[in-house]
Amino acid sequence: MSVAVAHHTRSSSDLALQEGARQAAYRATDLVVVHVVESLDNDIAEANKAGISDAIEKALAAVALPDLRWDVRLVAGGREIADVSGAILAAVGELAPDVLVIGARRRSPMGKAFLGSVAQNIILDADVPVLVVKSPR
Repeated sequence: MSVAVAHHTRSSSDLALQEGARQAAYRATDLVVVHVVESLDNDIAEANKAGISDAIEKALAAVALPDLRWDVRLVAGGREIADVSGAILAAVGELAPDVLVIGARRRSPMGKAFLGSVAQNIILDADVPVLVVKSPR
């Protein structure tokens, strides 16, 4: 099994990576980072993997787990909320992790009422337990 982390380039992603690493160490399993890109063009994919790898190594160092085994899974999705959440959920369905760790940001009550969110879609539709890490700000 594994622990999966849905990664995005936001401040909550660092916290999600750190908590995902802690969960993987606690469960004595691997960490798989799922990152959605618009397309899986080889050059763009390699650039994304390099940037994500740096973020993962930084997160592992922050929680003193530099030797934890990890992998990056790039999945193709779009810009729409349903496309991104669908791509993450499809990857999670293939990976079948013990838990999925996601980051969340604060939204206003109006934003909650009228706009969907990737986190909300994942929480409602995931077939595995979801651990939500919220940014303190």
